[in-house]
Amino acid sequence: MLLRLTATVLEAPDANELAAFYRRLLGWATVQEETGWVRLVPPGGGAGISFNTDPDFVRPVWPAARGDQRMTQHLDIEVEDLAAAGAHARSCGAVPAEYQPQEDVRVYFDPAGHPFCLWVERSRAS
Repeated sequence: MLLRLTATVLEAPDANELAAFYRRLLGWATVQEETGWVRLVPPGGGAGISFNTDPDFVRPVWPAARGDQRMTQHLDIEVEDLAAAGAHARSCGAVPAEYQPQEDVRVYFDPAGHPFCLWVERSRAS
C-alpha cells in the first residue's frame, strides 16, 4: 500500500495570490495552477504546499485568546541567517508578529494571515 504525503494545503481568500507569495519566499516551482488552486514543489522533490481558495476563510489570530479564530497549523522554515531571511520575508510581503517567543525563531504572517516561523539551528544562533 502506498501512503505518501504530497502537500500541505493552505486555505486563503485568494489561493493564487498566496501561492505567489510563497513562490517568492521559497523559490519553489509551480507544478499546477488554475483559478482557486495552486501546487508548489521544492527543488529536488518532496512534499510541497498547495493553496485552495476559500471565500469564507477567516484569518487566524496568533497568539490567540479564548474565542479567537485559532491557527490549526503553521509552517516551520529553517534558515541560516534569521536577519537576512526576515528581511527577505518582509520584502516578499510577510509581516512580523508583534510577539516573538524565542531568540532563535521569528514568527511572521503571510498575506492571508497564516503564521509561519523562520528558525535557525541553535548552534548557529549564538
